[in-house]
Amino acid sequence: MQNVILIGMPGAGKSTVGVVLAKKLGYAFVDADLVIQSREGRLLHEIISERGVEGFWQVEEEINASIQADRTVIATGGSAVYGHRAMAHYQEIGKIVYLSLPLADIRQRLGDLDERGVTLREGQDLAALYEERLPLYEKYADITVDCKDLSIREIVEKIVLLL
Repeated sequence: MQNVILIGMPGAGKSTVGVVLAKKLGYAFVDADLVIQSREGRLLHEIISERGVEGFWQVEEEINASIQADRTVIATGGSAVYGHRAMAHYQEIGKIVYLSLPLADIRQRLGDLDERGVTLREGQDLAALYEERLPLYEKYADITVDCKDLSIREIVEKIVLLL
């Protein structure tokens, strides 16, 4: 198996789980949001402010589609699933794992959505965003892990078992 790509809502634990999973598998770890910030020279919320939500998604898709990795755990941003070209790339280079968490848990974990770089359209709230993205996460997932009431270690063990 080449790579493991983690998808899911902001706050689902993709970056945290990704680091621990990479250590467990002996893989490298890449946080796609940090790659975006590094290449753009700005924070996510600054890119969104400058380019708008759709502009950010274009940047995100371009960068996600260009990530080359081998034996790497890649934690994507929550909106990565909007980039069809990027997701096709990820399907080619690894297994896509959806970290599923109920909306109430996501809401509890998230702080300031703007500060976190969450891409909400004008007038959209977290519940509407969740409903919009859920079918996309399910569509692209090779493996879905229900993370409700699980510790990071338990989530990692479950992923390793399912891979």
